[in-house]
Amino acid sequence: MSNRQCCERQFRPTARAVQQEDGVSEEQWVEGYAVVFNSPTVLWECDGCEYKEQIDRTAFDAAKMDDVIFNYNHTGKVMARTRNKTLELEVDEKGLFVRARLDGTAEGREIYANIRDGYIDRMSFQFTIEEESYNGDEHMWTVRGIKRLYDVSAVDIPAYDDTSIEARKASLLEAEAQEREQAAEAAIAVEMLELKLKLKEY
Repeated sequence: MSNRQCCERQFRPTARAVQQEDGVSEEQWVEGYAVVFNSPTVLWECDGCEYKEQIDRTAFDAAKMDDVIFNYNHTGKVMARTRNKTLELEVDEKGLFVRARLDGTAEGREIYANIRDGYIDRMSFQFTIEEESYNGDEHMWTVRGIKRLYDVSAVDIPAYDDTSIEARKASLLEAEAQEREQAAEAAIAVEMLELKLKLKEY
């Protein structure tokens, strides 16, 4: 299954100041794991059943991450960027680790202070899904391939992209409808076979 819609996920950052050699100025970094592999996240709940998602350890193997930006609420001025090495992304055994240096712009320094002081305590990132699978017994999607990572963002109230969730719900309902249709066709075929066998007996 290929899902090319942007999906938003959230994580909690930490703020860390690194003193520079002059002893006066400092580098201002925020960091945290944007993804923890094979860690289920609840997308939504329906009739007491949780529908979840997890990201496979190999999901970033072929992901395009050469020009990712850091901003605020996924909009506004760029505060850090992989291209100028103020945004660092590292895939390790645990997940995707993100570090952003924010002292290069006035907006970045303000966001850093807000994160440090606890006014903003969530970050999220957006990406497109290249490949995923669904386990109906566990109601679990597993993202097996990410096509592109677009941005990392400090956010006020992080939330899953409603468009993405509705698309998943629609695909799930379609799959369940197909299963019901196949089950009904199979039941009819069994009934026809039983009827033929009975007719032969007469």
